[in-house]
Amino acid sequence: MEYPNAGPSRQFMNFNEAANQVLKMLSGQMDINTLFIAENDGVTNTITQAFNRNEELVAAGYEAPLEQTFCGLAIRHGGEALKIADISADEGASQLEIASQFDNGSFIGIPIYYEDGKVYGTICGLDRHPFTFTPEHQEMFMMMSSLLTYILELETAKKEIQKLSSPLVPLANDISILPIIGHITLKRAMQMVEDVVKKAGNNLDCLIIDFSGITEIDPRIEQPLLDMVTSLKIMGIKPVITGITPSIALNVPHFAHSLKGEQKEATLKIAIEKMGFTMKEKDKAFIWN
Repeated sequence: MEYPNAGPSRQFMNFNEAANQVLKMLSGQMDINTLFIAENDGVTNTITQAFNRNEELVAAGYEAPLEQTFCGLAIRHGGEALKIADISADEGASQLEIASQFDNGSFIGIPIYYEDGKVYGTICGLDRHPFTFTPEHQEMFMMMSSLLTYILELETAKKEIQKLSSPLVPLANDISILPIIGHITLKRAMQMVEDVVKKAGNNLDCLIIDFSGITEIDPRIEQPLLDMVTSLKIMGIKPVITGITPSIALNVPHFAHSLKGEQKEATLKIAIEKMGFTMKEKDKAFIWN
């Protein structure tokens, strides 16, 4: 199915941005007055995104008890789109306090789920006047619900990956290692600075930052990494830099020079040994001499 108003393909920064684009696509395919996405915690229903064509029926930020909303009906209906052609004549919808505001208007809604099956919220269409829902409309809502569920999964996975992308590996009570691994983009470098400063806290005296696991590097990361080194020093934590490879030296030529005065070692092994650690071949355990 094609959506002429969708525009060129793009990468969404987060769920809310994707949700806005979904409403834009739906608005180009059906001329219902209002389309919106709501989130709920099982008790309160909150409108997070809204599109109103002629008359503002809902607005972003509006909250109401879930049990007194059309969204609540859609959630109880289950995984298929709930279509209400005439709100005033529908047994469930007509009992809600808000029903009187819509008379014989129309509603369509379907839940959005997290990966574990828990309900995130709903994607809905609403009109104060009668609206004829076609099978194609129902299919679109089901497709958009599945798409937003998938994006929620990706966003959750991304957050988990970010938590793991800046691990501080304890070497001793006051010494840890930050192994920087994989492709380092500017965005990841900036996130790393924030994560490391939070995790380091006041418990460390020294942090070994090892670059030997980098596979690809964005030349623009120099400043964030220098900011991380500066922040650690302000916190009273000594940074030790290891594993600056020829690739890093070529792609970020001023980085090593900017670290003049900081302790730098060719390898992580050398840095560890200079701190007084040795490794026993038998059990590979670190011993403090």
